Amino acid sequence: MTALNALILSLPTRNSTIRMRVWRALKDAGCGVLRDGVYLLPSGATVLAAIESEIRSAGGFAMSVDLQLKTDAQLAHVRKLFDRSADYGALVQKIRQAKDSFKRLGPRKARTAVERLQRAFDKLSAMDFFPGPAKGQAAEAMSTLKRDLHLAFAPGEPRPSRRRLKPLNRTKYQKRLWATRKDPWVDRLATAWLIKRFIDPAARFVWIDRPSARPGKAIGFDFDGAQFTHVKDRVTFEVVLESFGLDKDRALAAIGSAVHFLDIGGIPVPDARGLETVLRGVKEKARGDDALLSEAMRIFDLFYSAYGQPHSESRNA
Repeated sequence: MTALNALILSLPTRNSTIRMRVWRALKDAGCGVLRDGVYLLPSGATVLAAIESEIRSAGGFAMSVDLQLKTDAQLAHVRKLFDRSADYGALVQKIRQAKDSFKRLGPRKARTAVERLQRAFDKLSAMDFFPGPAKGQAAEAMSTLKRDLHLAFAPGEPRPSRRRLKPLNRTKYQKRLWATRKDPWVDRLATAWLIKRFIDPAARFVWIDRPSARPGKAIGFDFDGAQFTHVKDRVTFEVVLESFGLDKDRALAAIGSAVHFLDIGGIPVPDARGLETVLRGVKEKARGDDALLSEAMRIFDLFYSAYGQPHSESRNA
């Protein structure tokens, strides 16, 4: 029913260094312990072969074998060996405590603490081979913490509203002026790209330092009181995507997942960190917000193309 790789080992009793190194490697790999000296990982994992080689080089015994589970009872037993619920529970407790420390730490140290917790979540997720509700709960707690961090030290960040989204007609949003906060980052840059490429090709953008500075006829996005901003657990990009019926485009949805993760956290997205790195490089060199958006447009175009959806299909959908 389910294939596993198993490592059967016996370590040299007098070599404490190799014992500690192997124990850490097995722990970091997320191995399940079937019994003393028998460690499991899902089929295809390569780390066990490396550990086997290291043990043999140190004079110990190690053998890698394939293990085939044949019954539901066996599978249920093995799944318990990989249960990360307690680890997620401990992490959620740390996440909740982190919020109470924001004021004491200040913005820089608080952001560092949140990044450390995000790395811990990413590491735990990578070894969660049979994810359950605990992972979703931890992801939600992490998203909430990032949102709280934004609100604590970036007062311009929008507070999520609870309103219902309504379908909108793109023909009523043509040749418009769109306003958002100056010094844009991932969500605002991605949303501006989405507007320009899929909603209003003639869109013009104005960058404002406060919501009250929005020009009277401009359509606002990604600030409190804007027509398009965070709603419940959706970031502005996702709100615009759904409002204009573009959420069925798999390439746009994939970009939306990356933007969501980078803006408010949650379940890690493989391409998100790469997107963030490239945009950060663009931001360092751009002279002004218009130049930043111009360069970011090219980046998002490339990501969209890489996801395999021609622009024309989404525009004509």
